[in-house]
Amino acid sequence: MAKDGKHKGRERKAAALTKQERARGRRTMRLLAFFLVVVVAFAAGFAVRSQTAFVQSLGFPVSPDEAAATSSSKNVKSTYDSISARVEEVEDLLSGSSLDAVDLEKATYSMLDDLLKATGDPYAAYFNPDRYNGYIKETTGRTYAGIGVLFSEYNGRAYVADVFEGSEAEAKGVRQGDFVEAIDGDSSRVWSLTEVVNSLARDEGANVIVTWMRPISLDAETGSEFTTTLLCRRYEEVNVTTELVNEVGYIRLRQITQNSSDLVKSAVADLTNQGATAFVLDIRDNPGGYLTQAVDIASLFIKSGVIVEIRTVDGVSSKTASGVTVTDAPLVVLVNGYTSAASEVLAAALQDNQRAEVVGQTTLGKGSVQVVRELTFGGAVRYTAAYYLSPLGHEINGAGVVPNIMVDATEDADTQRLVAIDTAHSLVARG
Repeated sequence: MAKDGKHKGRERKAAALTKQERARGRRTMRLLAFFLVVVVAFAAGFAVRSQTAFVQSLGFPVSPDEAAATSSSKNVKSTYDSISARVEEVEDLLSGSSLDAVDLEKATYSMLDDLLKATGDPYAAYFNPDRYNGYIKETTGRTYAGIGVLFSEYNGRAYVADVFEGSEAEAKGVRQGDFVEAIDGDSSRVWSLTEVVNSLARDEGANVIVTWMRPISLDAETGSEFTTTLLCRRYEEVNVTTELVNEVGYIRLRQITQNSSDLVKSAVADLTNQGATAFVLDIRDNPGGYLTQAVDIASLFIKSGVIVEIRTVDGVSSKTASGVTVTDAPLVVLVNGYTSAASEVLAAALQDNQRAEVVGQTTLGKGSVQVVRELTFGGAVRYTAAYYLSPLGHEINGAGVVPNIMVDATEDADTQRLVAIDTAHSLVARG
């Protein structure tokens, strides 16, 4: 009996201890829950407080400082994805801690040059105010003398597309493919086509000193240099020349100017009247020109269809044939490595529409369009804004137009021209 009593006493004591432990556990849980509620409430309050618009919608007051801080934080650009934010960070450090001041103009010029180079666009450039004034030099209304060279542009550099026979430049040894390195000693820039043309537009009798670079190819960045002093005079170079060779009408088009389509149209009509049954359109060394004229020339031979596609940031658009042709006779287009820009568009249009056989060498591959935009703080920026595609969507830029019949040029005979005329004859025989 005594043992039973002791046993029951121990059970009652253990039960009492268990109740006390459970009570302590409940108190601990309540304290922990309260703490968590406080933390969550604080965090939520902080988060909500940072959303000033939401806080105001709930009826809580927001101080002007809080509203201004929140507003400014929305406009902060991350230095991870913004060039301007990174520059601003460095500028703030220099203005607050450096003993040296930043030359604003010098910094702007060098930074914009580097920024445009970083795009990888070889035609992108920043023109400071002085350089831009030369770029937009007004020549309308006056006839200027020149040095007898037809210029074009490749990767942002002006080069010789053709040298006129009997010109001052020919006499001094200037050749096709030579790049302009300096004019009157100014080698501080990469000379673009427009800048060269404007700088060389001078009064008759004026002298100009031009430094040239002769590379092994247009893609070469270096080569032998030589300097010439040239006398400027007026040159009358006929843009379109024609010849009838055994019933093949041969038409040479030097560049695509504002009236080129009318000139080609008249040439086709005259040669047809002389008995031409096929045609050769020679656009070798043609540096291009007006896209609208290239489209109009193609339309003289193509009744319907796409002439060229143009890709911009807004998508791809196209230009189509006008529907009015001047002949349906067989046609051969003659090209070479200096056929460029709008003239490449013309060749690609006639080839893709199966309207002509293309003979010669792969064209230059300059199928891009540059625009120049003035800047509010002075100067301007030039950049590539569009690319030409052939009617079938083939890239022209960097690829060129590949002839149907490849013929290398030779120094002792105009082999390309003879092959083109023979090809035109064979097209007539083929029917």
